[in-house]
Amino acid sequence: MNITIYTDGAARGNPGPGGYGTVLLSGQFRKELSDGFKLTTNNRMELLAVIVGLEALKIENSTVTIYSDSKYVVEAVEKGWIWNWVKTRFKGKKNEDLWLRFLKIYTKHQVKFVWIKGHANIPENERCDQLAVQASMQPGLKKDSGYLASLQSGSSNFE
Repeated sequence: MNITIYTDGAARGNPGPGGYGTVLLSGQFRKELSDGFKLTTNNRMELLAVIVGLEALKIENSTVTIYSDSKYVVEAVEKGWIWNWVKTRFKGKKNEDLWLRFLKIYTKHQVKFVWIKGHANIPENERCDQLAVQASMQPGLKKDSGYLASLQSGSSNFE
């Protein structure tokens, strides 16, 4: 099964309130996902958008193309940096909690990333941006427990 996922993350302030938007496309099917958090970062939301999209897939070993405007996410995977981070147990790297969550679902599919320029009138990317920004403005935002834990521990493994 071929699936296309568009993703985007947003934070109003960095850190600040943030959200993610994800659009999944497969044949005639379309699904939009989004959520917001009280205090987080843009990179965490960019990565979470990808994770949530992959976690929404019901059939393992799907062929997935992810379009993201996040060089942080795309290059970490496509250039293989993530594997070095795993070997060094994320020493000096940020967002370990999310990267580990990503790796659990990433390995269940055949995933290719494509970097796209943000705000370049790519309709699905623009929709993801709208979803992310709207999610960041909702009342009663959730806590980003991974980010908050990094603040409490003073860990350098988070952004």
